[in-house]
Amino acid sequence: MGRLVITHSTYVEGLIPVLRKLAREPAIDTITPAVIGRVRGRSPSLQLRISAPISGGHKLVARRGSSVQEVFVVTGLSAESLEPLLQAALNA
Repeated sequence: MGRLVITHSTYVEGLIPVLRKLAREPAIDTITPAVIGRVRGRSPSLQLRISAPISGGHKLVARRGSSVQEVFVVTGLSAESLEPLLQAALNA
């Protein structure tokens, strides 16, 4: 089971339960939610998408409403392998 780092006082609404489900995957080492911000557009439901590769994993972007938050995932999985796990965590 991976480790979920809780360091901030605020998160995109509904993000932490989804990240907890994702952290249960054996191939996930660490998940760290990071900077939260505002965007112009609105996303009615929580969305997670892979944004960019990082050293040792991937950067995700979580959106809900007019909030956006970066999430760093340390894993050996490729983006193609991580995508179905993200969708399963969102839909569970």
